[in-house]
Amino acid sequence: MALVSAAEMLKKAREGQYAVGAFNTNNLEWTQAILRGAQAANAPVMIQTSMGAAKYMGGYQVCYDIVKDLIDSMGITVPVALHLDHGEYEDALKCIEIGYTSVMFDGSHLPFDENLEKAKDVVAKAHAAGVSVECEVGSIGGEEDGIIGSGELADPAECKAMSDTGIDFLAAGIGNIHGSYPENWTGLSFETLEAIADVTDGKPLVLHGGSGIPLDQVQKAISLGVSKINVNTECQEVFASATRKYIEEGKDLEGKGFDPRKLLAPGFDAVTELVKERIEWFGSTNKA
Repeated sequence: MALVSAAEMLKKAREGQYAVGAFNTNNLEWTQAILRGAQAANAPVMIQTSMGAAKYMGGYQVCYDIVKDLIDSMGITVPVALHLDHGEYEDALKCIEIGYTSVMFDGSHLPFDENLEKAKDVVAKAHAAGVSVECEVGSIGGEEDGIIGSGELADPAECKAMSDTGIDFLAAGIGNIHGSYPENWTGLSFETLEAIADVTDGKPLVLHGGSGIPLDQVQKAISLGVSKINVNTECQEVFASATRKYIEEGKDLEGKGFDPRKLLAPGFDAVTELVKERIEWFGSTNKA
């Protein structure tokens, strides 16, 4: 199946009260693991590249080629969108040009009026190319490619203004953070989420920092309009844990256990299993 825009899959998720998993990739194996997990779960999926990960992988063109070619070579039949995560303005335009089917322009660190104006421009250029757009209001806590937020709560009035630009889905700060959640984290602000949902006319909403949020909070967020949930840190954690176990057990010293195909296999499998598990959490199993 060819890469698709995320607009339709998230519209269906919003209407069906489930969420699409959006998993960040970091390399070839990671991309294979996400695709394999989504195919096994028969679920639509979004593969995301942050600006930093794309640079690490060799650039946006390489990322696009890897995802597109793997869909073909692996015989993937579920809908897949390739999405830029937390992109600066110029990066969003570059990804539209290359062939990404979805982009996030993150201007949450800018003055709101500038965020709004640049969002309008990205929407116009993206929609002309059939590409879906995500924008953010109220910075997400933690750090993502140099963009740092303290986990503030978004202003519903600003969310409405951003939604009215014609974006396809909206990321809004509701107390969520990137990375691991601290022990004193107070949880998601469902009051804020409800207020945002009330003024954005059924627009699919996005939950960033999906790693580490308890299942009950994830499911309540979905019931209130969250239709896309980002997962990155948990994939990194299970990959590292499985790889560490393989090495600590000395398996890399057995025969040709040092071969990267064998060395990376446990982490690859761990990411695949986590993708399937989170898809089940999000309610999108068999929604392809």
